[in-house]
Amino acid sequence: MEQGHDLFCTSKHHMMERFLEVCLLLLLYDETGYGYGLIEKLVHFGFSQEELNVSTLYRTLRKMEKEGLVSSLWEEGGQGPRRRVYEITEAGKKNLDQWAGILTIRKARIEKLLLKYEEKTQNERRR
Repeated sequence: MEQGHDLFCTSKHHMMERFLEVCLLLLLYDETGYGYGLIEKLVHFGFSQEELNVSTLYRTLRKMEKEGLVSSLWEEGGQGPRRRVYEITEAGKKNLDQWAGILTIRKARIEKLLLKYEEKTQNERRR
């Protein structure tokens, strides 16, 4: 297995898309956001510019809007063009809460797996 972003299982597109949705919900929890601003903030969650482009982001946001997780409106841009601004809905907040629970359980399972792996590999090295 290669180092770097390949470790995030980017070939599992649908899993990363769901993770992207959860990250977007969290980013929109406290404040509204727009496309390019959200892309910049997604770097914090391990997304690279190469794997996340504007069309992917907007396609995901439109899907989330159809599902009622986010809503959007056009905002006048002052000196620039209008831009679509997104905010989380109450349904989105409930969805985020559910995902936090799911991810907490998955994190515990992964930690157990890694602990067991470390035990096995340390025992192998001692031999």
